[in-house]
Amino acid sequence: MNSLSCRRLTKSDYDRIVNVIDSWWGGPTTALAHPLFFYELGELAQVVESQGQLVGFLFGFIAPKGPTGYVHLVGIDPEFRRQQVGSLLYLAFEQACREAACPSMKALTAVGDASSVHFHESLGWTTETREDYAGPGRARHVFVKALEPAKAAAAQ
Repeated sequence: MNSLSCRRLTKSDYDRIVNVIDSWWGGPTTALAHPLFFYELGELAQVVESQGQLVGFLFGFIAPKGPTGYVHLVGIDPEFRRQQVGSLLYLAFEQACREAACPSMKALTAVGDASSVHFHESLGWTTETREDYAGPGRARHVFVKALEPAKAAAAQ
């Protein structure tokens, strides 16, 4: 298995992501990687590298309601899928949300995406299907995970 490391997103990472996202997702998706998610909401965005190569990213932010850590978009290089990249991204984002005192996290996916449902549930998220969530006739799976506050560093 490759050595994986997770860190915060940089501008050069963002530039690379917009160049590869369509091929990673198998279709036109660049619009979902709007610059807003780097310049305005990117302080919690994460990337995973393998030997210096970008192999995954997570665009997430803290929504004021709650506040809630919201996972907007995740991409993983097809050659690195099922190698714990997604888990590393989600766990790093979860830790950032805990440190920001978010009581919960939220994510969405289209109905019928069984692999996304399985992935989220394996990380302790609950799933609810909501009809018309994204407009008439556009149901979504809504994932939620309750968070406990980050533990303070042990006194020395």
